[in-house]
Amino acid sequence: MEEIFEQLLEKIRQYDKIIIHRHVRPDLDAIGSQVGLQNLLLLNFPEKKVLVTGYDEPNLHWLAGMNYVSDQDYQDALVIVCDTANRERIDDQRYQNGRELIKIDHHPNDTPYGDISWVDPQASSTSEMITRFSREANLLMDVQTARLLYAGIVGDTGRFLFPSTTTITFEMAAYLRQFPIDFSSLSREMDTISLAIAKLQGFVYDNLEMDENGAARVLITQKDLNRFGLKESDSSAIVGAPGRIKNVKAWGVFVEQEDGSYRVRLRSKTIPINDIAKNHSGGGHPLASGANSASSTENDQIYQEIQDLLKKTEK
Repeated sequence: MEEIFEQLLEKIRQYDKIIIHRHVRPDLDAIGSQVGLQNLLLLNFPEKKVLVTGYDEPNLHWLAGMNYVSDQDYQDALVIVCDTANRERIDDQRYQNGRELIKIDHHPNDTPYGDISWVDPQASSTSEMITRFSREANLLMDVQTARLLYAGIVGDTGRFLFPSTTTITFEMAAYLRQFPIDFSSLSREMDTISLAIAKLQGFVYDNLEMDENGAARVLITQKDLNRFGLKESDSSAIVGAPGRIKNVKAWGVFVEQEDGSYRVRLRSKTIPINDIAKNHSGGGHPLASGANSASSTENDQIYQEIQDLLKKTEK
């Protein structure tokens, strides 16, 4: 067993209370790894109190929900943060109130934190990492835990299509598929979108701007969201839509926030764009990152950086 797994197990055994966090605006991997780890620990250490906290994302409530966690729960507790590269993106800033902190993540480790840090940027997902930990530490696994972790792996690999998918990814997925999960139902849940989201996707295709080198962008304003009866978080469902167009190589989805700033979701098929995100108070994976923009002027600057990157690559 790897040394890091021994460290994690030793630390987990020392605590009666464990609280698990993940990042804001959670996706399948964030929820899958967070609640998957909770289930795993409860299954193997039933005497412990293990809680999950953060915003209860309604679009992912079919996968799992959060617990009520009081301030008192943090006293003498071990805090574990899953799938979160930096402190600013941790959902529920009470993570600082525990006795010790563990970071488990697969994003580039640009801002280290935690008394113990297990970061593996080569892993497809944090759910893949939790699965490895479970298997190599010989921990018990059940169908509900396998469902959560499998959903996280599938979500962060784009159904095993993204370059982050490795032989280890398939090994972990194969291990989880030994359990009697209703995979058809899970796939339907992941595929299903509301009529409002479908209309927003149509809006994206109608309003997508693209240059000759394959740089693309679309702006979604608060007025647009209100017209479709959607929230900002709902726009995450259409981020991949521009990439289905053959000539699009890298793109940005600019979503206006209530305060007039913009959440920028950056994606690329082959060329790393996370440095652009870092230039604008963001970060993430080489081909899937997030940034922040204060104005339409900064939006134009970000799009220009995408264009310049592709233009330089074409030469």
